[in-house]
Amino acid sequence: MKQMRHRTGFRTTVYLFTLIVLTYVFVFMGTPYIVYQPGSASEVAPMIKIGNADTDEKGTFMMTTVSASYANVALLVASLFNSNTEVVPKETRLGKKSEEEYAAVQVFNMDSSQSLAVQAAYHAAGIPYTNEPDYLFVYSVPAEGNRTQFQPGDRIIRVAGQSIPDAEALTALLSAKNIGDKVSVTVQRSGKEFTEEVQLIEVKDDKNAAGRPGLGIIIAAVQKVEPKDAGKRVSFVATNVGGPSAGLMFTMEIYSQLTPGDLTKGYIVAGTGTIDAEGIVGAIGGVKHKIVAADREKAEVFFVPADNYKEAKVRADKIGTAMKLVPVSTLKEALAYMEGLPVKP
Repeated sequence: MKQMRHRTGFRTTVYLFTLIVLTYVFVFMGTPYIVYQPGSASEVAPMIKIGNADTDEKGTFMMTTVSASYANVALLVASLFNSNTEVVPKETRLGKKSEEEYAAVQVFNMDSSQSLAVQAAYHAAGIPYTNEPDYLFVYSVPAEGNRTQFQPGDRIIRVAGQSIPDAEALTALLSAKNIGDKVSVTVQRSGKEFTEEVQLIEVKDDKNAAGRPGLGIIIAAVQKVEPKDAGKRVSFVATNVGGPSAGLMFTMEIYSQLTPGDLTKGYIVAGTGTIDAEGIVGAIGGVKHKIVAADREKAEVFFVPADNYKEAKVRADKIGTAMKLVPVSTLKEALAYMEGLPVKP
């Protein structure tokens, strides 16, 4: 009897150990792959705020996303049974960036796309505006950089009490100081603002092989768009979405709110595409997944960059959607299509 209890206890221990190992392997152990699949199709209007806006819309403009997950074994196995998934090596997404640096770049791209969308909408609506410095965005912090005080995604609001419009202005400001000096830097991180004394380190580049004093970070400038009519100022609600591909749909919604009438005409309109200040629509990645996301939300029209149309059409035919695909190369083409639609009964 004692020997039987011993065997039972041993088996239980083996089973539990095996379960723990399998759980770790399938759930917690990472893999060198990313799984892409359809994300969301979300209404744009709640993401935008305009003072004197015409918000009477019977339909809706929607941005579309791709879901990208760093895969565990369980997700890789599940993807074998899902025709809408795409498995790719992690390095094709990250390149030489860390996951944190890649995420920061996507946040910057979203901020930039929103700024360009406002400019494109103002341009199309004939609203005068100016671009003004807003903040410096921290793309990454090199291994030899100042990693103790900066993180990818930080916003540099002020340096030595001054607003800095761009990297050149920062270099000029710090050139009057010495390596090892300290300078006050106001940073915004995760919505919270704080000021620290940062010690300048030696920074080398092609123009200055001997090195110069710097913060030890890689930055990009972000501008804010200011209309001459303050009542037409556009602001955005924070989203958990990154990347530049919502630019066209942001622009459509902003233009609709800035001009008389309902541009949606009562239709559910989804789409994707980058935008520049002049209204040029650029190609994006993952359009086949965005087509599926829009179809799930019963979109009736889908604006797709002309360069992505062939890929989008293949997926649209495959899923048998009734959604109308409209290839566009410019904002003007997208606006003309909507203005030519009859009002939906």
